[in-house]
Amino acid sequence: MPSSHASFLSSCNVATRLLHEARNRTEHGETSDAIFPTSGFVYDSAEQAEATFEGKVDHLQYSRYGNPTVDTLQERLALLEGAEACQTTATGMGAVSCALLAHLRAGDRVVASSALFGSTHWLLTSLLPGYGIETEMLDGTDPAAWEKALSRPAQAVLIETPSNPMLDVLDIRHIADLAHKAGAIFMVDNVFATPIAQRPLELGADVIIYSCTKHIDGQGRVMGGAILGTKEWITETLQPFVRNTGNTLSPFDAWVLLKGLETLKLRVEAMAHNAALIADALSSFPGVTRVLYPGRDDHPHTAIARAQMSNGGSLIAFEVANGKQGAFACLNALRLVSLSNNLGDARSIATHPATTTHKKLSQEDRNNLGITDGSIRLSVGLEDAQDLINDLKQGAEAARNVSL
Repeated sequence: MPSSHASFLSSCNVATRLLHEARNRTEHGETSDAIFPTSGFVYDSAEQAEATFEGKVDHLQYSRYGNPTVDTLQERLALLEGAEACQTTATGMGAVSCALLAHLRAGDRVVASSALFGSTHWLLTSLLPGYGIETEMLDGTDPAAWEKALSRPAQAVLIETPSNPMLDVLDIRHIADLAHKAGAIFMVDNVFATPIAQRPLELGADVIIYSCTKHIDGQGRVMGGAILGTKEWITETLQPFVRNTGNTLSPFDAWVLLKGLETLKLRVEAMAHNAALIADALSSFPGVTRVLYPGRDDHPHTAIARAQMSNGGSLIAFEVANGKQGAFACLNALRLVSLSNNLGDARSIATHPATTTHKKLSQEDRNNLGITDGSIRLSVGLEDAQDLINDLKQGAEAARNVSL
């Protein structure tokens, strides 16, 4: 792309940039991004191959190291996020694990909010300690807890905001200041907010992590992950780990994610609009005992949400009457909302965290996170909002009428 055209696009709004930045067209001038489903690449000579492996010439060598389709996705994500560089991975959890394992060494210390996805929680409490890495989990919404934990050195800080599944909203700027004073790199899992609604780098984060499986694909087709940060950290710390351990995104999946990026802003904003209407409706249903949505005035962290998010997002956490039996009755009564542990899809989906995504946590840990037997996580899609409200009303009524 000519530099003048790239400069022009940088002044355009997100919806335009998602369609036109980092095109990487071949000599054929294709309209859609090209896909390169190849494992390797050939050389013009043995000398060129040698120079490629020595890093003296810029030539593709193997798709585990680089692929034109994957490279285009990484460049477009970096431009979208305002990051210097991006490294993709095969899955969202691949992104989380690679970011941590590439950076940390035995004897290091990582501090994290306890409100995390179940597999991330396992990484911090089971895997990293086995490698001699100290981990400290705390209530991410408690400023005093952060100040105490980061009053001594740490090498990494990790949070999700809004968190999975109960939508705690953490103060990115405040935590960033404390993390940097402690000498830590600050990592933010931004998957719930998406790059459309929240910009962690602008608030002081060093590394952003995504499960591209969620909103970036947005249609339940492929898996993928992305890690964004400085060029130095991505190329010198992260990239060697990803390349040599083989946590690689396939060209086909990268191509599907590129297609998803083209409509990301439209989908996320429409889903957030629906979610705001549905959260208000849920709060009025007799069978619903609690609603947590960052866009509502009654969310416990609404001030922080409004300061760092442009909308309330597409996720709602709510609690129904009669515990697990009520939650199961609600979910089983739904006819439009699907039951799935995925999120960020064009279709609305719901899950019961206590028996699915956070099942492996102890009862004490679930209690500390506010995950009750009646808790349901709802990912709002692109259906008509009133149709979804009618469906959820039927579910809430089923929960209320459970005979214990």
